[in-house]
Amino acid sequence: MTDRVIPINDGRRTKPFPPEGESGGSERTGQDRLGRRLHDLRISVTDRCNFRCIYCMPRDVFGPDYAFLPKSELLSFEEIARLARVFKGHGVEKIRLTGGEPLLRRNLERLIEMLADIPGLDLTLTTAPTAPMTTAMARSSAVVS
Repeated sequence: MTDRVIPINDGRRTKPFPPEGESGGSERTGQDRLGRRLHDLRISVTDRCNFRCIYCMPRDVFGPDYAFLPKSELLSFEEIARLARVFKGHGVEKIRLTGGEPLLRRNLERLIEMLADIPGLDLTLTTAPTAPMTTAMARSSAVVS
């Protein structure tokens, strides 16, 4: 398998995201380059997972020496909530929290509370829970219900 680097900083975007509360312009099309309507967004809250599924995080790539992102490089919950509001303002209707395994992100229920406060947003979570994670899942479920 060859190493492939996917840049996190996309050089195609020359302007920073607009300040909170501003749309950033009048060309809010809500479509991609092929004219498809953008309405769903996946947000990965962590790059870590306790599984090594062959289709997602194969063991031969994500072995014991794999350098995951330092925790300081992950977006804060406030940054994720701000991005969610910006995308909601551009037509996104549904946000799916993913990972790695999103339940491994400490205090995830706090982020869920923040996102649940965004009016009209359909919020979902993709997980492959195991016994040790059921407590975190129960906390998150209690927040949403």
